Amino acid sequence: MRYNRLLSGAAAVLAGTLATGHPATAAQIAGTVKTADGRPVSGALVTVFNEAHNRKQTVYTDTDGSYAIVTGYDGRLDVRARMPYFEDVTRPLDAGGGAARLDFTLARIGDPQTLSDTLTASAHLTRLQWQNPELRAAFVSQCNYCHQVGNALTRVPRDEAAWTGTVRRMEGYFAMLTNGEARGIAGTLARGFTAAPAPAVQTYDVSPELHRAKVEEWLVGDGLSFIHDAAVGADDNLYGADEGHDVIWFLDRKTNQVETYPLPDIDLPRGGVLSGIPLPIGVFSGKHGPHSIAQTSDGRLWITNALSSSLMSFDPRTRQFKRYDLGHTHLYPHTIRVDRNDVVWFTVVLSNEVIRFDPKTEKITVIGLPHNGFWRWLTDLCLPAVVKLASWFPGHNLHNELSPHKWANLGHSILNFPYGIDVNPVDGSIWYAKLYLDKIGRIDPRTLQVTEYDTPLKGPRRPRFDCNGVLWIPAFDDSALMSYDTRTGKFETFKLPLLAPDEYEVPYALNVHPKTGDIWITSNMSDRWFRFVPATRTFVAYPSPTRVTWLRDWEFTSDGQVCSSQSNLPSYAIEDHVPSFLCVDPEGGDKDRAALAGKS
Repeated sequence: MRYNRLLSGAAAVLAGTLATGHPATAAQIAGTVKTADGRPVSGALVTVFNEAHNRKQTVYTDTDGSYAIVTGYDGRLDVRARMPYFEDVTRPLDAGGGAARLDFTLARIGDPQTLSDTLTASAHLTRLQWQNPELRAAFVSQCNYCHQVGNALTRVPRDEAAWTGTVRRMEGYFAMLTNGEARGIAGTLARGFTAAPAPAVQTYDVSPELHRAKVEEWLVGDGLSFIHDAAVGADDNLYGADEGHDVIWFLDRKTNQVETYPLPDIDLPRGGVLSGIPLPIGVFSGKHGPHSIAQTSDGRLWITNALSSSLMSFDPRTRQFKRYDLGHTHLYPHTIRVDRNDVVWFTVVLSNEVIRFDPKTEKITVIGLPHNGFWRWLTDLCLPAVVKLASWFPGHNLHNELSPHKWANLGHSILNFPYGIDVNPVDGSIWYAKLYLDKIGRIDPRTLQVTEYDTPLKGPRRPRFDCNGVLWIPAFDDSALMSYDTRTGKFETFKLPLLAPDEYEVPYALNVHPKTGDIWITSNMSDRWFRFVPATRTFVAYPSPTRVTWLRDWEFTSDGQVCSSQSNLPSYAIEDHVPSFLCVDPEGGDKDRAALAGKS
C-alpha cells in the first residue's frame, strides 16, 4: 500500500522537477529492501550515485523495508542497498525513465573473513589486548585523532619493527608518547592486527528518526587532500580548508559546482615552520596548512594556517586573501570562532595560547594561558625553540627527541594543548578546552582574565554553546558527551552508545542546532555520527553511507541541513578514496516520501 502511494505520486514529482530546475528525467526511485526469506529490512541504506560517481544521496528504509528517494541526477546511475551483516547489492538505473521501482533482496554474508572486512574500525580495535589501562589510554588519546585505526589500510598485519616505524612517524606529527608507550603500542598492534577475522558481535539500533533522514555527499579533491574543516557561509554554500594542499574548496549547493582557491605562496619550506616533522604519509604538500574557518558579518572568511603560523582572511566576492603573520613562536593556530562584535578568537595548541584579532583595527592580542605546573611551563617555554632547531634538519624528527615529553618521560601529560574554542552567547565570554589537561577555561572578553575548571571526563576537544549558556563538550578519550552549565557550575555526562560493549568511540567535535537545540556529534570509529536530544536525553545514531568516515566540525545551513567534511588522513583510505562535503537533512527522507506520494 505505501509503495503504491509512492508510485502514484511520481507524475507530480516529474512536474515538480520542472519548477525546481532539476531535469524532468531526474531520478525518482521507490522500492523495498528485504531479506532472502522476505522479511523487511529496517534502516538499510539506499544510496544513489550519479553518473560521474562524484555525488551520492542516501536514505534509510522504513520499518516495512520501503524507501523513496528523489534526486536531481540524470543519466546512468548506480543504486546500492547496504545493511550491516548483509552483502551489498548495486543495480544500474537509467534516469531517463523518470519514476522507477527498484526492489532489493539482501543475502547474509556467510564467509567470516568477508564479514570481518565489512566491520567498522571500532570492531577491529577490540582485537587489541592492552598490557594495562594506562597504555590503552595513551593509545586512544595519541593514535586516534586524525584517522581511523582499524580500517582496511591501518589494520594490515605488520611485524613489530614495521609498527615501530609507523608509531615513530606519528610521533613526528606530535603524538606525544614516552619511549615505553611507543614500544608498548607497537607491540600491541603487531600482536592484535593479524589475518584472522574479527568477531561479528555488533548490534545496530534503528530509531524512528533515522527513517526520516537523507544524506548527500559531494566528492572533491584527490587521495592526498585533507579537508580539515568545512564551514557554511552566509551564502549557504560550503567552504573547506584543505590542510594538505593549501587551497580552499568551495561548493555551490544550488548548482553543485566545485571550485578551488589556492592560498598565496610564501617563503617557507614545505611544512611551513614545522618542516622538521616527517610529513605524514606524504599528505602535506603545502606551506600554510589551512585548518579552521569562521566568517565575520562583512562576508570575509578567517582561516587559521597551522603550518605557517598565520591568520588569513579570504573575501569570497573578490577572491582575495590577506595574511597576518603571527611569528614562529605561536605554533599551530587551530580552532577559530567569531564573537558577536566580529572579533576573531582562536587557539594556538602548541604554544598554550588564545589569540584575539580585531579585524577593524587589525590588532593581534596574545593571551597566554595558565601553565599548570613546572614541566608544562618548561614545555611552553622550550617548544618554539625546539621546533625552530628541528626545522634546520627537515623531516628528521629532531623535535621529538628534544622535547621534554621524551627525556622527562611524561608523555602527552606534559602539554596543555588548548584545542576547541567557542563564544558564550549569554555574556560574550570566550571558552576553550585544554585537551591533554582535561580542563575548560573562560576568558573575560574585556579584562582577558582567565579561569580554568577541571572536567569530569578526559579529552575535552571541540566544545560548543547552546543558546542558554550551556557548554557541550565531546569527551574524546572517554567515549562520552559532557555539558557544563555556566550559570550553575554543574557538569553532566552522557556515555555514547556503542555497537558492542568492548568498543569505544572518539567524539571529535560537536555543534548545537540553532533551532532544535539538538547536539550533533562526530564519533569517527564506527562509521556513524550521533544526534543527542537534550529534552529526552536520548541519542540518535546515523550510520554513514561511506566506510572509513571521519568528520570534523558540524555546521548548519539556513534550510536545516547539518554539514561537515570527510577528512580521514589519508583520504585515500576512505571508501571513495577522496574526501567529501557531507550534509544531513534530518527530514529529507520524509520529504522524498511525501513527494513521491504526491503530497508536495
